[in-house]
Amino acid sequence: MEDFANTMLADLHRYLVERGAVDERLPECPDVEAKWPPIAEAYLPDGVREFADYPIASLGWMMFIGMAIAKRWDEDWETYGKIDDLYTPMRDKRGFDNLDEYILDEVLDLHGDDAEQMQTLVGDCAERVKRAIFRLDIEPGTVEAFKAYVAGLQCLYQMGMAVQLKAMGYHMTKI
Repeated sequence: MEDFANTMLADLHRYLVERGAVDERLPECPDVEAKWPPIAEAYLPDGVREFADYPIASLGWMMFIGMAIAKRWDEDWETYGKIDDLYTPMRDKRGFDNLDEYILDEVLDLHGDDAEQMQTLVGDCAERVKRAIFRLDIEPGTVEAFKAYVAGLQCLYQMGMAVQLKAMGYHMTKI
């Protein structure tokens, strides 16, 4: 599954570089990366439940979450860094179905064309991950299927973080 995750991460990275959404060099943000395990644990019951009927939302919402956590890191990590489960409070603002709208509106402060462009970018990334998971031809409901799903979520979380860090002016270049 590690090879799958690395291939998927490289594919998303290439795609996002082509669109100018991330730099050639991916950012390192240990604070945001360290939040992945508790966020994933809190998210999985909702994400797994929705995957069969709404795979793009189930996957894409994690990219939005990565963006939101990067934004929180930039705004006030002294406060947000102390909270393990940063997912549940965001979900509870408008519910799981509207998590994307909440993050776009109230966390990222994106509206109109900017919000639509971000929705499209995230949807395209989620679609790429969905196709990669389906190409594995794993039987649904198995441990391997679950591992592939979690690997996809983690890649999307990382790419969400990278997109938001670049949007806020953090550029990763070799010195």
